[in-house]
Amino acid sequence: MLAKRIIPCLDVKNGRNVRGVKFSADIDAGDPVELATRYDAEGADELVFYDITASSDGRSIVMDLVQQVSERVFIPLCVGGGIRTYDDVRAILKGGADKVSINSAAVLDPQIITRSAESFGSQCIVAAIDALRRPDDGSGTPSWEIYINGGRKATGIDALEWVDELVRRGAGELVLNSIDADGTRDGYDIELNRAVAERVDVPLVASGGAGTTEHIYQVLTEGKASAALAASIFHFQVYSIPEVKTYLSDRGVTVRHYEP
Repeated sequence: MLAKRIIPCLDVKNGRNVRGVKFSADIDAGDPVELATRYDAEGADELVFYDITASSDGRSIVMDLVQQVSERVFIPLCVGGGIRTYDDVRAILKGGADKVSINSAAVLDPQIITRSAESFGSQCIVAAIDALRRPDDGSGTPSWEIYINGGRKATGIDALEWVDELVRRGAGELVLNSIDADGTRDGYDIELNRAVAERVDVPLVASGGAGTTEHIYQVLTEGKASAALAASIFHFQVYSIPEVKTYLSDRGVTVRHYEP
């Protein structure tokens, strides 16, 4: 059985790591380079770096900061935010990232997923998805809508149909963020993650809502996610990564064990 992964996420704004609720990004959560170094030492399986306002600001990602982080960690690094073109993908990979996370650009021009996967391999092309639950229409079947620009702009695109297209175009992994749960610490959207996991055959990283070790356990088991991404519970040291992995291992979840 493949080991489940625990992935801290750095949400960077103006050079600082921030924590927000539903994309508010209103609380300073530390220096991203220092945090990355700690997570590497604690045994994180991967690290995600998002320049969370690059797309909405219409600017390029902060490459100097990405390079500083990449020089300090020895685990896979996934970078996203402000990626608009194929050349941006190439520059991020050349700058030290192992994977590139593409969100808004994929909606605006899906060919970026296809071309990038063909050139660099699906294993380093991650499709990021920000999904908001739609109001109940009385059918009894839940649905979610895709949002872009850091969760600021609705697209009208059905989330489940969108994941099908992303995988068909070559995305080798999905990061699925629930806007409803983001930063709340009330738990992941289990229903959303399970619905996506049952549709695709690529790894699914659950994002949005981690507040306890039990929440992580639930999304990896009931939600069928391959990995759990979390931010504030690690940034503010509510839990350490070894504590989370021990909790999961004690409950029968296969994880890569911490080696100091």
